[in-house]
Amino acid sequence: MLSQLPEQRMHWIRWILTVGWLLIIASLFYDPWTAKLTTPDHPWSPLRLSESCIQVQGNCLSEQPYPLGTTLFWGAIVPAGIFILLVFGHELWRRICPLSFLSQIPRSLGWQRQFRRENKKTGKVRYELAKVRSDSWLGRNYPYVQFSWLFIGLCGRILFFNADRLVLAGWLLSTVAAAIAVGYWYGGKSWCQYFCPMAPVQSIYSEPGGLLGSKAHTSEQLITQSMCRTVLPDGQEQSACVACQNPCIDIDAERNYWNSLSKPETGFIRYGYVGLVIGYFGYYYLYAGNWNYYFSGAWLRQTDQLTSLFDPGLYLFGQAINVPKIIAVPLVLGICTAIAYGGGQWLEKRAKSYYRRHPKELSLETIRHRIFTLCTFGIFNFFFIFGGRPLIQLFPWAVQYLYDLGLVTLSTLWLYKTWRRSPDLYSRENLANRFRKQLEKLQLNVSQFLEGRTLNDLNTHEVYILAKVLPGFTREKRHQAYKGVVREALEEGYINYSSSLEVLQQMRQELGITDDEHRIVLEEVGVEDPSLLNPDRQRSLENQIRLSGYRKSLERLLLLQSKQVAQGSLDPGSLQDSATIRSLRRQYSITPQDEEWILSGLAGNASSVKRAKFLLAQLSQLIDCYRVLNQPVLYDHKAALTLLRENISHKKELIVRSILETLELLQSDPAALGLAQRLQQASPAILGEVLDQGHWSDRLPAAILQCLTQPGEMPVFCSLEFSAQATLGHLETLLLDQNPMIQAAALYVIAQLDPERSQAIARDQRHPFNSPLVKATLEQLLALPSNASAHPSLTDFPMLERVVYLFNSDFFHRMQSETLIALADRAEVRTYSKGDLITEAGDTCRELLLLIEGHANVHYQTGAEVRIEQLHPGQTLDELEVLAHSKSENTIVADSERTRILAISVDAFDDFLDHDPDFARRVLELESRQLQRFVRSMQSI
Repeated sequence: MLSQLPEQRMHWIRWILTVGWLLIIASLFYDPWTAKLTTPDHPWSPLRLSESCIQVQGNCLSEQPYPLGTTLFWGAIVPAGIFILLVFGHELWRRICPLSFLSQIPRSLGWQRQFRRENKKTGKVRYELAKVRSDSWLGRNYPYVQFSWLFIGLCGRILFFNADRLVLAGWLLSTVAAAIAVGYWYGGKSWCQYFCPMAPVQSIYSEPGGLLGSKAHTSEQLITQSMCRTVLPDGQEQSACVACQNPCIDIDAERNYWNSLSKPETGFIRYGYVGLVIGYFGYYYLYAGNWNYYFSGAWLRQTDQLTSLFDPGLYLFGQAINVPKIIAVPLVLGICTAIAYGGGQWLEKRAKSYYRRHPKELSLETIRHRIFTLCTFGIFNFFFIFGGRPLIQLFPWAVQYLYDLGLVTLSTLWLYKTWRRSPDLYSRENLANRFRKQLEKLQLNVSQFLEGRTLNDLNTHEVYILAKVLPGFTREKRHQAYKGVVREALEEGYINYSSSLEVLQQMRQELGITDDEHRIVLEEVGVEDPSLLNPDRQRSLENQIRLSGYRKSLERLLLLQSKQVAQGSLDPGSLQDSATIRSLRRQYSITPQDEEWILSGLAGNASSVKRAKFLLAQLSQLIDCYRVLNQPVLYDHKAALTLLRENISHKKELIVRSILETLELLQSDPAALGLAQRLQQASPAILGEVLDQGHWSDRLPAAILQCLTQPGEMPVFCSLEFSAQATLGHLETLLLDQNPMIQAAALYVIAQLDPERSQAIARDQRHPFNSPLVKATLEQLLALPSNASAHPSLTDFPMLERVVYLFNSDFFHRMQSETLIALADRAEVRTYSKGDLITEAGDTCRELLLLIEGHANVHYQTGAEVRIEQLHPGQTLDELEVLAHSKSENTIVADSERTRILAISVDAFDDFLDHDPDFARRVLELESRQLQRFVRSMQSI
């Protein structure tokens, strides 16, 4: 709600609050005025000292008039911060926090630590802003560091600076100095993210969201919540995010909450904080022996606080316990923290036990979230039983009653709002918002269905219902919209290749998109931008925002420069060495790769044209790879080549379709005609097939369509003559593919042409390959004799051999690579001689058998006659009996001197059917087609 307050106004508010905070600190050094309000004989001040006895360990406490600095700080400012966090969320607190504001002084002055980076090829020197590395000790353990500071701070309050003004001023000023130093040492809000002891408190009270907080994941604003921002000279706001933490609470608090929900440090902080607060307030009773000591506020005016460090720290049952206060304080707070953490862990175990008995009611994440919610609700109300109470008690009873009623009401409303949240609900809202954006890009006529509302007014379910009834929302547009959602989610790191199927499941059900269509979309996105599916490249929303901020700053700079030039626009490249550009690079930590990507898309359709050129270059490489795989020298390795050829052909088709979609986007752009000509010359055969499949005549301009359908002036030659070096070079490009089957098969083919080179690849590039299939292939390559004259056969690579034959079989053809690799891992190969019995009629079918080499005869018993049918490599044996767990009705005998069978146990097969719905559906489709063919064959007899 308050996240959209103009930054200029918030800037002034921060200044006012910071100056006020600094004045309170100054009053701790010198304040000759406010002490008069506390004298016992003051005629009207509610803060005047009473003459009643306040007992501490059985003795009346001697009190003197005192300045109000400590009273205001602990009695008003700290409770106000807790209230703001729960009600308004971190998005207000982070924008008004004086420490956060002061930590940005080095950034404002341009005094920040930077690293010098030199490009060894060009000699150019760049400076990058220093940031906390996520894999550093601090990056991994900062939650414990912040909680430790919080623990030390609360112990310090009781021992040193609750009432001692000079010690408190020193503590606050040292904290200010630390914040400024961290602001110099690291970029972004590193003080808030990694060091501030208030950060755990913020996460506890403000996550997943404040009562009146906004939802960043459903917002149409580019700058959300408390995101770092700057104000341009024209008054517009722009992101200043440098991606100092991922995920970032300032960008999306709820996303940060769900991401950290299952981490052990989150439970420690949540439960430990409950014990810490209880221990802190409970210690006042354990120390004084009564509650009057705390509620009277006497602890705020004990100016001799340091003299009691070694006095008895506990007073129980009218007896002082001779444990020094300096030891008793951390002991009590530590024990309470440990007890609360242990209690929280015990409660979670009971919750997990409940989940095992009722797995369909709530997920483990939702159960833990609700436990955290109850902890926050309880500790908030517990805190305000004590927090600020010495001042509140000075007001009339009616005011106190309204104060308590208001706190309970607001916290109950927060509980009601937060209780209903869940990771699944957040995901659905997030994806629905992304889908809403894609619908807006399609420019469909939706006004007639919304009755005056806009797309932004629709809730999660209404968006999907609208999509189902829209007349113009064709299958192609649905595919386009879903593809846009997938691409955006991949760019922001919200999903990756392996998690996308599960995360987007609900959305696919709403839109009627099958798992196959999802994988096709992933393949298309991967073809257009291979880095999106690269598991070694970490993407994040924070990084996208950082690059977007730099891009907008660069666009604005180019606009200002162009206005000063009388003719035309300014070339972006001419500004690369200017002082302003260098400053922007440092500010946003821009690498050369980042800048190249950003500069490529600054003008109009440049990004689309560049992507099309990139795809054409990929298409040319794939065509050359395909021709290489058809060379006569490789004909003896048909099984592995078939796997590579089919995958390459599929990718070529995806590339052609993607280029056509780009041409549709460009329409009459001057660059479109040249792209169309290059596409027609590169791959006329596949282009013709794709044009026949879609309604491209209605989607492309006539000139472009004519260029695509008519042969060019230059004839197309498909030579299969490649030098040995060129052949190996093309095969090595296949190693960059994300599909492990292609990587492993390419390694095998390289070994046929040059065994030594394949072994060198295995030695030098072993670590980048993550798939078990590729690792096994590499190990087997290294195990080959280095001076062997014979080339390795496919049988030398057992895992790869099983995968290749599964891929080439009729039953498993075109199944997903993950499924084939998993099946191959649990399969075994058996060898039979001619006449050997493979299965016998009456045997229980315990394995699915795939003929991979040689021949086998199936003996069908039909009455008194026996009919024999010969099986060929690639065919499965008794698959129906395996699926039905029935007995074999036929006898199968090996019919060649060397017959090899790939066997998959029925248990392994059933496991895949139970745990992989996509595999089960594909098997059902395959069997349906088998039955249809069988019925047709019987009808023809």
